[in-house]
Amino acid sequence: MLRRLLDPGELSPGGVVQLIMWPLALVTVADMVYSKALPGHHTNDFTPVYTALAAFLRHEPVYTANLSSVDPHYLYPPGGTMLLAAMALFDEATGRTVFLFLNLFAAILAMHLLLRMFGYSWRSPLAPVAYFALFLSEALVNTLTFGNVNGLFFLAEVGFLMLLLQRRDVAAGVVLGLTIAIKPILAPLLLLPAVRRQWSTVVIAVVLPIAATGIAWPFAADPGRYFVHNLPYSLSVRDYYNSSLSGFGVYYDIPAGAILSARALLAGMVAVSLWLLWRYYRDQELFFATTVAGVLLTAEFVLSSLGQQYYSMFLFPLLLTVVQRSSLVRNWPAWLAIFGFASYETWLLFRWPAFGRDLEYSRATFGWSLLLIVVCCVLADRYLRARRERRLAAGIDPPELAPDFPGPDRAPLPVTRQNVSSVPVVGP
Repeated sequence: MLRRLLDPGELSPGGVVQLIMWPLALVTVADMVYSKALPGHHTNDFTPVYTALAAFLRHEPVYTANLSSVDPHYLYPPGGTMLLAAMALFDEATGRTVFLFLNLFAAILAMHLLLRMFGYSWRSPLAPVAYFALFLSEALVNTLTFGNVNGLFFLAEVGFLMLLLQRRDVAAGVVLGLTIAIKPILAPLLLLPAVRRQWSTVVIAVVLPIAATGIAWPFAADPGRYFVHNLPYSLSVRDYYNSSLSGFGVYYDIPAGAILSARALLAGMVAVSLWLLWRYYRDQELFFATTVAGVLLTAEFVLSSLGQQYYSMFLFPLLLTVVQRSSLVRNWPAWLAIFGFASYETWLLFRWPAFGRDLEYSRATFGWSLLLIVVCCVLADRYLRARRERRLAAGIDPPELAPDFPGPDRAPLPVTRQNVSSVPVVGP
């Protein structure tokens, strides 16, 4: 057996990739968990959450933090507090460890489900590459190190997309509604069931957070204070730990008019991208859903009042479309953008500290913005070329696009008869 491990004989190219990448992926996750996540970081998102949940269980005021400090604050609404309250049944140290591993396993399961959606199993050479990228990403490392909930939300995002594509509308609405009840980071995904006319998903996802708040109200000591104290703060633009365009502008004291113009330009490009995706790709359901989800969430991060770099975990469905023939990220500018917001490495420079600090503080803003620009430019170029060649009726994909790579090693996400019949044919 040892001989086979040391000299496995003739291998396919995919086998070579697996032979190399699985050890790298497993060692990377071990290093990330034991040398970064478990020791923690001076940025601690878990303690204010735990303190608030414990206060909720004791029926004490929850929304008491001084929001003028730069420390992490508890910003979840009363319904989200109720949903997470069981975490405070542990002592804080145990609760943090449990929360860390819940988020780690959720992220691992989310990537597994995402690969299955695209037709790849753990035996595919793509699997270790995907896990290696996930474990190296700033998003997962800082989610676990800071003690944040993003790993569970990543699983919820993938689960929502899978259920939506399988027309399991009620379950999809429940999954999305639960995340919105805790924090509305995935709320832009409501546009997907809306344009697909899966109205029960939309209704459930909107009603569930309202119901959760109503149920939690009599059990909370100060639920009304959330709406007058914490919610306005959540919607304001802060000049620290904020990679949105607005936060970037406030930090560098850029004129408000210039930032507003940049936001308007990017918003226009997002609108063009979404229209072209709906017009010409809605029959490619998996590609359409994952790409639109990525565009919507990237737009939220860069155009809203708050964007934090570890939100980039929710862009993995878009990044995995690189294996698909119609992908919009099969180009080097897209991956320059992705490196900007996905890399865990800091860009602080010892010899040029001011320049390095500017690179580090702006790289997520630059990466998100560039990704939106690339998506819009690729789609617009395909559209204009197809119009020149008078083939809009057949779609806008150039005929010379390379096929899916690597080829799926299992059946992709099944498309039901209802899926097919509900998608109108794209006309000229």
